[in-house]
Amino acid sequence: MKTLVDSNAVLAAGLPLIRTQFGVPETFPPQVLAAAEEAAKRVPSAHVDRTAMPFVTLDPASSTDLDQAFAIERSGADLLLHYAIADVAWFVDDGGVIDAEAWKRGTTLYLPAGKAGLYPPVLAEGAASLLPSGPRPAVVFTVRVAPDGTPTLDGAERAIIRSRAKLAYDSVTEANLPPDFAELANRIVAAEDARGASRVDPPQQDVIADGKGGYRLAFEPRLVSEDRNAALSLATNLAVAALLQAHHTGLFRVMAGPDDRAVQRLRNVALGLGLEWPAALTLPQFVATLSAAEPAQAAFMIAERRSGGGATYTPYRDGVVPWHAAMAATYAHATAPLRRLADRYVVRAALAIANGQPVPEVVTQAFETLPPVMARADAIGGRIDRAVIDLAETAVLQGREGEIFSAVIVDADAHGARIQLCDLAVLTSVKTEGKPGETISVRLVAADTTARTLNFERVS
Repeated sequence: MKTLVDSNAVLAAGLPLIRTQFGVPETFPPQVLAAAEEAAKRVPSAHVDRTAMPFVTLDPASSTDLDQAFAIERSGADLLLHYAIADVAWFVDDGGVIDAEAWKRGTTLYLPAGKAGLYPPVLAEGAASLLPSGPRPAVVFTVRVAPDGTPTLDGAERAIIRSRAKLAYDSVTEANLPPDFAELANRIVAAEDARGASRVDPPQQDVIADGKGGYRLAFEPRLVSEDRNAALSLATNLAVAALLQAHHTGLFRVMAGPDDRAVQRLRNVALGLGLEWPAALTLPQFVATLSAAEPAQAAFMIAERRSGGGATYTPYRDGVVPWHAAMAATYAHATAPLRRLADRYVVRAALAIANGQPVPEVVTQAFETLPPVMARADAIGGRIDRAVIDLAETAVLQGREGEIFSAVIVDADAHGARIQLCDLAVLTSVKTEGKPGETISVRLVAADTTARTLNFERVS
């Protein structure tokens, strides 16, 4: 959810400028806060009692806006994933002030020093969050996962659940988790490999002391528990997407794969990072060999994530199969309604269809109007991520002016060259001519943390 963390508060001085530049709100309007306080008092009345089911949550230790809880059981050779999603729609009225504010925001925005939530904390971190402090309303999707990893939606219901534990990625043990947690995740990953998916979840970066009085960017390796947890969400999103597509409705996440030029740029990035990419391997095959625990490989994962045009949202259209190239599947977002506006409507549609009911008209209309709203929100989030990384790169390189770095030209045009520094996970620009794949030397002229810019000049 964050591209970069700042455990040493190195970026503290520059982050307020980013918040101001991108209009990141500090709080909510008074009328929205007041409405949220009232909504939080609502007593669920359309939900069955599932408090006896052993749900748990698994998230970063500091997280309090918990969208998902899960329980797993066997059904012959299949595994049943009971995936509880926060029932945000129970608290948010269509057309009300909370709803209107959420449409303005689109998503929760994350910065190293905090976030700007989609919904007020009394809901997102209280009444609607699947915390273990008491029973919570949820939409429970039952996803049947076959031995080959194929997920299908067996049912969906509004339910009251009670999480048994708030588990954290960095401290969870096998004993805390359902017995088949690892097996279910392995099935999903095997299915990804079988269909040629190239989904990557690059690790976060952190600004840490370098032991020489300065700082450096380091990668925080993804934990096994984090990757396995992501597989549960993926299975649910795939199952929901298949259900919606089969019933000729929905909002889907689509993404084209990188074109030939983008793949060549990535090959140059790999060269700059010292990674051997055999010519016979496709991009998905190469990505499958990488480990986020290795800094150079993690840096490539981040470059690969940014190589395409990005994912977008599209409503159902007759005769069109919505496709997400990285997932190698039809895909929808349904599992994070506390943090993404679109998920609230996808959940409502899937819940209706699974129970033989018509999709509410307000949901069908939302599928048509959500794409530009989500595109704007995603674009702002992406620009914030880029600004934070630019700030971090200038911060760690400040004081190294005059130093010479080896780099590889990733791409070039009439305006100059895009280069990958060979010893740092820094992708930047320099005014020079050259051919992609060429190794050059550049001198750092200036690192401006206020403007968040690096100025390099070519020396050879």
